[in-house]
Amino acid sequence: MGRIFEVRKHAMFARWNRMAKQFTRVAKDIAIAVHAGGPDPAGNPTLRRVLQNARAVNMPKDKTDAAIRRASGKEAQNYQEILYEGYAPHGVALLVEAATDNPTRTVGSLRNIFSKGGGNLGNTGSVSFLFKKMGVFRLDPATVKSQDDLELDLIDHGLEEMGESSGDKGEPQLVIRCAFVDFGKLQEALEARGITPLSAEHEFICAVPTELPEAEAAEVLALIDKLEQDDDVQKVFHTLA
Repeated sequence: MGRIFEVRKHAMFARWNRMAKQFTRVAKDIAIAVHAGGPDPAGNPTLRRVLQNARAVNMPKDKTDAAIRRASGKEAQNYQEILYEGYAPHGVALLVEAATDNPTRTVGSLRNIFSKGGGNLGNTGSVSFLFKKMGVFRLDPATVKSQDDLELDLIDHGLEEMGESSGDKGEPQLVIRCAFVDFGKLQEALEARGITPLSAEHEFICAVPTELPEAEAAEVLALIDKLEQDDDVQKVFHTLA
């Protein structure tokens, strides 16, 4: 087990450093999870996962409870999850995940951001073949007694990759990945072993990262940052190394 490959996150998480944006993103995830599987975390593994991620960004329990109540009410917003594809400058592929109640507004906004940032919004399938959708769990290494034993144990539950990485503040993390179809199985395996992930999400992992000089990479990161500032955007994945 070595250090796991991850694309740079300088811009990927810049927007999330603002607490209000973090909470808005999680509240949408809660709404989507409740709409799909109900308001009880015990019977809704997706909601359990989202609530774990809420704790990871220090979202207060009263705010998560309020989000669940809103999502369960008659006036709950019905968000559509839409994946947009496109290119940043210098041939870097982008996948933009949005949660929106108005797709017409969202696509117009994203097209404008792409255009102003020197990129272009593409059609469905134009870049998605460059990525693999995977379940990604981030663990605190201190909560794992033996990383080697855990790796061997989880292989039977869908584990594909396991390695060391670091969080946004440089803190050590243990990252495990599985094919997205095995997400629930691996989540259950961790729960059965009493391991609570720092976060548990799906990510689109690029197969071949794009190397760019620093000045060109900065142009790509500027576009990513603009996309992430859009209220409808949840995540942006890219192939920039």
